[in-house]
Amino acid sequence: MLPYLSTVQPVRRIRYIIFLKDVLILALTTFGGPQVHLAMFYERLVQKRRYLTEDELLELNALGQVLPGPTSTQTITAIGFKIGGPNLAYITLLVWILPAVCIMTAAGMGIYYLEKHHLSLQFARFIQPMAVGFMVVAGYRIGQKVIKNQVSLALALIAVVVAYLFRSPFMTPIVIAVGGLTTALTYEKQKRMEKKPLRVQWSNFFLWLGVFVGAATLGAYTQSLPVRLFENFYRNGSFVFGGGQVLTPMLYNEFVAFKHYLSREEFLSGLGLVQAVPGPVFAFASYIGVLSMRDSGMHGQLWGSLVSTAGIFLPGTFLIFFVYRFWEQLKRYRVVRASLEGINAASTGLTAAAALALFEPMATHWPSVVVVVSTIAVLLYTKIPPYVLILVGLLTGVIL
Repeated sequence: MLPYLSTVQPVRRIRYIIFLKDVLILALTTFGGPQVHLAMFYERLVQKRRYLTEDELLELNALGQVLPGPTSTQTITAIGFKIGGPNLAYITLLVWILPAVCIMTAAGMGIYYLEKHHLSLQFARFIQPMAVGFMVVAGYRIGQKVIKNQVSLALALIAVVVAYLFRSPFMTPIVIAVGGLTTALTYEKQKRMEKKPLRVQWSNFFLWLGVFVGAATLGAYTQSLPVRLFENFYRNGSFVFGGGQVLTPMLYNEFVAFKHYLSREEFLSGLGLVQAVPGPVFAFASYIGVLSMRDSGMHGQLWGSLVSTAGIFLPGTFLIFFVYRFWEQLKRYRVVRASLEGINAASTGLTAAAALALFEPMATHWPSVVVVVSTIAVLLYTKIPPYVLILVGLLTGVIL
């Protein structure tokens, strides 16, 4: 996996290996989403190892938030890029996502095995309403940060209504684009910053666009499910702003409500389980890929996990490589900073709409309602981490 490292100077090679070891430790120990990930990145990569400064870490994290894709993954990939260039960045990406991807792939295959042998999934019955509680709290916390005025509140509410009424995967990028364009028009409120001419290296952009167009073309004309899965996830990964919380409603609309590759119960079980897994929430795609190809045997399920994982992570990687090189100049443009307000507000609305859609069938089942409300209360008023809640929920399902 490390042939590239053999071509660099010995001291630098040792530094890169130590860095990758730190990335692996983070991949195995970071639970709780982008906010927690950022704190652990700071503790290990800034305070302990001094690979970069606090300001540099916050800047890279902000860049990840601006771009579509998984924020934590883009941040740590950009750190790898900063330390050792694109080759180290790609290895960093693989080390960071591999543990979570392997666990969620195994979870998908385990769920399929239980269903195939008609074994009860009752042990996971509390996980599904807990997953709705996780989504509600995620949407609430995002909303607290991004809804700052009447315009952003209106955009969030419109996004809720539109996404709830029109549950199509094609509606999501439209809602996000409209939100960004709406607040981009208010750019004059942003503080002026001295600008320099942009020096853009287009190779990674054209790579992203070429794969996007190629996958869309093949997906439209082929009956190959792996190709279509790659296209589906690549498209979603190219339009998701705000991390895993916003990705969830997109995947639900695409694979449950629209294409019926998964049942609602399977989706919620996986969504709950991914909260107990360290690393990126985007590894949820691996689980969906396995179950989407459940009828193709173990080899097909592994293939489904592979193409889904590649599809969801590649767009953000290509784009972070593209923008990183001229980010210093780009962030000085007021229209860019202004558009973020609308993108974030729309993303909050999408999360709320997904939570409503998932909760709707549970509303008449009081035990599920109690679990949802209890999960929300625990997350908001205690410091108990999500993975502990999931483990308690699984244990309770086994006992009762």
